[in-house]
Amino acid sequence: MGKLKILIIGASGKTGIELVKQGLERGHEVTALVRNPADFKLSDPRLKVLQGNVLDPESLQRAISGQDAILSALGHKRFIIPSSILSEGTKNMIQAMEKSQVKRLVCITSLGVNDSRFKLGLYYTLFTIPFILLFYFLDKAKQEKLIMNSDLDWTIVRPGQLTNGKKRAKIHHGTHVGNYILTKMISRASVANFMLNQLEDDFYLKKAVGIIN
Repeated sequence: MGKLKILIIGASGKTGIELVKQGLERGHEVTALVRNPADFKLSDPRLKVLQGNVLDPESLQRAISGQDAILSALGHKRFIIPSSILSEGTKNMIQAMEKSQVKRLVCITSLGVNDSRFKLGLYYTLFTIPFILLFYFLDKAKQEKLIMNSDLDWTIVRPGQLTNGKKRAKIHHGTHVGNYILTKMISRASVANFMLNQLEDDFYLKKAVGIIN
């Protein structure tokens, strides 16, 4: 597919930073959408840093216009209270993409969402998700359904538990990847690498794919 103009949503998060770094390493023109550009420390001739918020449709529309693809690492830390940041932000993103005629979306969610329920292992299934991350995962489920019901060329990437480890050349991936008993992990660097690979491969087009080490 060659070099692309790509927008990273959630660029200031740990996975988002990996997406920016690796996107630049591949020669893409990268735009990072962040709430506070002054706090974003990465710089490169092919990197544009824009101030914006997924809950502000106008700033989102400006960022998406003219892009070839959108990579979303949208997340937040409001785990224990009801929130619609992920679903509302994704709805705004889809509308802006449709208006700008940008079709390709690769979005990270998590194993354990929708039809991958129970695939994040017993600890998450029986304790972490129902008692700590319930509202967060409910919002992720809404986020996924919005994407799946859109007319975009989407791929949803569902990683296992995220770590700060090194990028691995070989990982396990597929629409039925996961484990009902053990918590499977994967590094953010490996997730970013896999997400960027999807811009060059249509195998998981309009599919939700699990990825683990």
